[in-house]
Amino acid sequence: MESLHPRIRVVWGVGAVVAAAVLTVVAGVGIRGADAVGIDLGRVAALDVALPLALGVVAAVLGAAHAVAHYRIWRFDLQEDALYLERGVLTRVDTVVPFVRVQHVDTQRGPLERATGLASVVVYTAGSRGADVTIPGLTPERAQALQSDLRELARESEQQDAV
Repeated sequence: MESLHPRIRVVWGVGAVVAAAVLTVVAGVGIRGADAVGIDLGRVAALDVALPLALGVVAAVLGAAHAVAHYRIWRFDLQEDALYLERGVLTRVDTVVPFVRVQHVDTQRGPLERATGLASVVVYTAGSRGADVTIPGLTPERAQALQSDLRELARESEQQDAV
């Protein structure tokens, strides 16, 4: 099975740090806001700035650890009949996408992915809920090659299905 490019850890790590920063701001505003409207938080109010910062640091460390663990687990493979994916840190998810179910395949590059030189492949399948899978952390060349391979395999399986 193929692994993702190691730079995806940077993308996921930056996402974790941004989420931790938002948590820090929300906790700080909550403590100050409660004091402003007269809600007595007791000892928590005494931790005015320290508590939000501590929450932010813990969230950033946990997020960075999650990014590393997520990278170690994430795998995908194109096999004879389907696309196989393994991922998930706390909940392990194994996905099988038969080529005959593939409707279309996109490549995409968000701002962080462009900054790190990465791309993602999104595979849309027939179905109503959760009918797409995304393979992140690919070089743009690998993403385009995977898109072409999936398109060809889907076309071949469609012809076999009709016989």
